[in-house]
Amino acid sequence: MNRPAMILIVEDDEILGRSLLQRLTLEGYDARLAADGATAIGVVGRQRPDAVMCDIRLPDRDGESLMREIFARIGAVPTLFMTAYGDIDQAVRLVRAGARDYLTKPFDLDEVVEALRNATRLHILQSEPQAEDPFASFGLSAASATIRRTLERVADVDLPVLLLGETGTGKEVAARFLHAHSRRRDTPFVAVNCAALAPELVDSAIFGHEKGAFTGAVERHLGFAEKAGRGTLFLDEIGELDPTLQAKLLRLVQEREFMRVGGSRPVSFDARLVCATHRDLEAEIAAGKFREDLWYRINVVTLRMPPLRERPEEIAPLIARFLAIAGPRLRGEPVSVSPEALTAASGYDWPGNVRELENRIDRAAALAEGPQLGLHDLFPDHPDPAALAGRAASPGDAEGSGEAGSGITPAMTLVEARDAAERAHIAAVLQATGGGIQEAAARLGISRTTLWEKMRRHGL
Repeated sequence: MNRPAMILIVEDDEILGRSLLQRLTLEGYDARLAADGATAIGVVGRQRPDAVMCDIRLPDRDGESLMREIFARIGAVPTLFMTAYGDIDQAVRLVRAGARDYLTKPFDLDEVVEALRNATRLHILQSEPQAEDPFASFGLSAASATIRRTLERVADVDLPVLLLGETGTGKEVAARFLHAHSRRRDTPFVAVNCAALAPELVDSAIFGHEKGAFTGAVERHLGFAEKAGRGTLFLDEIGELDPTLQAKLLRLVQEREFMRVGGSRPVSFDARLVCATHRDLEAEIAAGKFREDLWYRINVVTLRMPPLRERPEEIAPLIARFLAIAGPRLRGEPVSVSPEALTAASGYDWPGNVRELENRIDRAAALAEGPQLGLHDLFPDHPDPAALAGRAASPGDAEGSGEAGSGITPAMTLVEARDAAERAHIAAVLQATGGGIQEAAARLGISRTTLWEKMRRHGL
């Protein structure tokens, strides 16, 4: 977020209004206070808010009519209603009409901050141009920031790059980033999924063939290596190639040339080669399934793409990007995600990584009844989606008995244990640095912003 989010507070109770104004200002928001609907409309006319906190009952009108007028003037913005117990039915109806959430008075100010943080984070990401940038979230976490910097440094160095990591971690995104930041950016980027090619067609698909090379070869065919020209050839799942193709690929890398199937003359290879695999190639070499000499040739600049569970800072930007695409494509209208669903997504382990996240967003956008994706829309197959939100918001107390004093108990799930251990380690580092945020962030290997985020999430 490059600017403080602007929050419009519409509250006629002077004490509560001032308390909210003070707390949100201390949290770094650009907070504005309006005591009635007319003043609120005046504020909206001067500056578009990133979120609105509104009492349901105002001196000059009700909150529902104010929300509809704001939406009509500037489009939908995340709106959180503040309500007494007797207004809950109306608040639920407003959520169905497009409001983001409601808070029941009296509420804890920490609850307000958490709800606004979720609402504004996604809204700003969706409203700013960078949300449409496919690389917008790449590098937001400490885990991927190192990868981004390395790719930027080697973008114009003609060395092979090998990307390792679980399926769905964004290896092709990293390859495209490398290409887009190199001198080759205006040349072809050719991506080949080696695992998806029929075994009998792999040779011809990658290296091409001459007319008459085999039955059905009625004309010359240019393979992916040739189509890449002076651009980038990205071979995904290179570990799936059989040894014969590995030998031809070795020549491609080593001699910078290849032979079309049925050809008699070598063809020059001028592209940058980037390979990727989810397999452990050293184990594959030991098992005799991958050529060691080829591995040495492609293992020059090697980067491991971290799984999504190791870079939770990227989840919200990714959701914003996928929502911006899925809404118009699948619904013909914008869609948003509820604070509970966003919190649950941040606490979910994502075994299928970014690919699973995108698929869940697509499915939820296609099947959800309203314009806002809720917990059950995003996690319809989970026995208790609410537990995911609770787990992310309340990772537990780090003090007390448990594994290494971290609060870990045998009854915890793996995710709960990981959160408890993370909280305990951050607390220990903060204590060791006397509460110094900059020094603690440096020791932890993360940015100060990321540290603040984790401290808030863990209640430190």
